[in-house]
Parts: sequence; structure tokens; C-alpha cells
Amino acid sequence: MATPNKNKSKQTEKKVTVLQPMIFSKQNYILLLASLGVIILGFIIMGSGNDKPFDHPMKITVAPIIVLLGFALGVFSIMYSNKTENNQEEGK
Repeated sequence: MATPNKNKSKQTEKKVTVLQPMIFSKQNYILLLASLGVIILGFIIMGSGNDKPFDHPMKITVAPIIVLLGFALGVFSIMYSNKTENNQEEGK
């Protein structure tokens, strides 16, 4: 007498995977990496040069401005959205 194989029915069930759309586009990640590079550059300038005194204008003025610009670029990279991408999504 043949018994039905319960394992076979479990094998035929398909697993459904839902792909989550990416939150950011490739351009956002590139801009975010660029902002990280600008921030690192600012900190390198801030801590560089043993031959320069602590109160050198490059260290106390220019480097902090570069760091702040890097943070501003980071915020911009998060908020940036491609206009052609938005138009395509609205048309769906």
C-alpha cells in the first residue's frame, strides 16, 4: 500500500520573496561618498603640518569651512532626488 508523500508537497511550494526597492539611487551614494571624502579632507587639513602654528588661518578657518561644506553636501546627497526618476514613478 502506497502512502502519500507529505514531503513532496512541501517541496513544490514556492517561496515568494518580495524585493524592496532601493531607498537611494546610485547618484545619492556617489554624492554621499564625495561628502565623506570632503569631510576627511577637512580633518586632514585641520590636523596637518607640524611646521604650522596652531593658530594658522588654514587650520582654524579654512579647514572647518571645508568640513561644514562636507556635511552640507552629505545632507544634500540624502535629500537629492533625480527629476526624471520622479516623473517616471508618477506616471505609473
